[in-house]
Amino acid sequence: MSLNSTIDAVTARIVERSRPTRDAYLARMNKAVEDGPVRAHLTCGNQAHAYAAMGNDQDRLAQGRAPNLGIVTAYNDMLSAHKPYERFPDLIREAARETGGTAQVAGGVPAMCDGVTQGQPGMELSLFSRDTIALAAGVAMSHNCFDAALYMGVCDKIVPGLVIAAATFGHVPSVFVPAGPMTSGLPNDEKSKVRQQFATGEVGRDKLMEAEMASYHGIGTCTFYGTANTNQMLMEIMGLHLPGASFINPGTELRGALTKTAAKRALEITALGNDFRPVGQILDEKAFVNGIVGLMATGGSTNLVLHLPAMARAAGIILDLQDFSDISEVTPLMAKVYPNGLADVNHFHAAGGLGYMIGELLSEGLLHEDVKTIAGDGLSLYTKEPKLKDGEVTFEEGTKVSLNDKILRPASDAFQPSGGLKELKGNIGRGVMKVSAVAPERRVVEGKARVFHDQRDVKTAFQNGEFTEDTVVVVRFQGPRANGMPELHSLTPTLAVLQDRGLKVALVTDGRMSGASGKVPACIHVSPEALNGGPIAKIRDGDRLRVNAETGELDVLEDGFDDRPAVEADLSANAFGIGRELFGIFRENAGNATEGASSIL
Repeated sequence: MSLNSTIDAVTARIVERSRPTRDAYLARMNKAVEDGPVRAHLTCGNQAHAYAAMGNDQDRLAQGRAPNLGIVTAYNDMLSAHKPYERFPDLIREAARETGGTAQVAGGVPAMCDGVTQGQPGMELSLFSRDTIALAAGVAMSHNCFDAALYMGVCDKIVPGLVIAAATFGHVPSVFVPAGPMTSGLPNDEKSKVRQQFATGEVGRDKLMEAEMASYHGIGTCTFYGTANTNQMLMEIMGLHLPGASFINPGTELRGALTKTAAKRALEITALGNDFRPVGQILDEKAFVNGIVGLMATGGSTNLVLHLPAMARAAGIILDLQDFSDISEVTPLMAKVYPNGLADVNHFHAAGGLGYMIGELLSEGLLHEDVKTIAGDGLSLYTKEPKLKDGEVTFEEGTKVSLNDKILRPASDAFQPSGGLKELKGNIGRGVMKVSAVAPERRVVEGKARVFHDQRDVKTAFQNGEFTEDTVVVVRFQGPRANGMPELHSLTPTLAVLQDRGLKVALVTDGRMSGASGKVPACIHVSPEALNGGPIAKIRDGDRLRVNAETGELDVLEDGFDDRPAVEADLSANAFGIGRELFGIFRENAGNATEGASSIL
């Protein structure tokens, strides 16, 4: 089928908008490629330092004829999703030696768990950890010893930060290596129910802890379809993972074999071989459009509306919120994975997973097939699934039918005709709402505003019984420059209880929500943010607000609103404690949320 006209038009718009910056980027990358294999420019002293710890690989490295892989790892014990990476470098070195190459850990990058920091001061460092990861990966790659790179990361800010770094070193072929989701535990909807019961005092902390531990119970990615698993989908549909690699559980034979196969493929696509695939050529406008289509078709995390523009800018590509909204309008919602449904990512994968979804979207003309990937030319390669035969990974045609239509449906018979995200705009500014998990009858809210500057005050007001009518909860001074744009996911149980009591309630904020959020209508990333004098700083308690996800309206319905002065807030408490003093320069230089909220791009 020919390409959908909207997808074609949005892609052309991005190409035209990005032409000056993309052309300059490609010129820089082409110059770096022309300079030849990087190790040729190192002195003998440089190389001796680089190879001193490499044992039996020293001679092969010194000869300079075998390709050398640089591993950038986000391993630590704080993230269950990253725990499997502890052993991956050994597998990668083994695979490299088997095929005549070498591999070194070029460096590590920090990785923080938003689950640990949710609702805590540390969450105010979360968004800026993305830029920190990009910087740290840049330090690792600056050793300039590598013919290709392997990036190991899964979770929220880690993958976007690594992609920013990979694009910056776009002349180097790069393969992203997933670790896979943990096996299924306590169903996510049951865990959510216990959280709501705890919020209302129906159960104690012991029952809450029991439910949380039963849900998050082992190594691997959390099984709900939040930012981490949305990242994995993106890396596959954008051609940076091996086909079908994203959702294979850690600790399995296939997972280990795929890791070795990723290393071998990285060795095959260096400039020393005949299939040179620098990542800057893979990360083009079509790849980013494909990523946005995947985001919409799966009902993925709103955090990627923040991260994708930053990732694209690193490759000279300029994305706008309108691009997301237009693509969402024509992309069917094919998947129902928590918080959009009851299934988890393991169930999604078993139902046919990304291979089936990509095949369906290609057949409907909703994806660009003519793209470069690490696996080869053409996105149809990603309709295949990996199999382990005689200890070797082979790629075979995946299922052409959904194996569970309660979880995954054909594009022609989707759960919804349009995707999961909606742009809202009006006299408050521009924001975005994830509507895929919001019941249709809850997508339009008109009510009086209750204005807060701290999410803890919302919970206090709830505990005091102050919410008794339809309400739009406004939580402002939560933007990138105000306090690092923390996620406000801990408000979800509170607001969900109000919904269950029959009230219409919505959240409007210049902050973020988690990829696990969804059932409560929340217009987030409102820009301009309050600290920059955005209209959200003019809202007063009792103002009538309209939040309409059907028509895209985000308005204060009061005469004279535009003429009001913007309020200011004392944010001095945001500047200190739990490392926040170290990130002042990030807050001061952060861009708008609509542009990715980066302080380095």
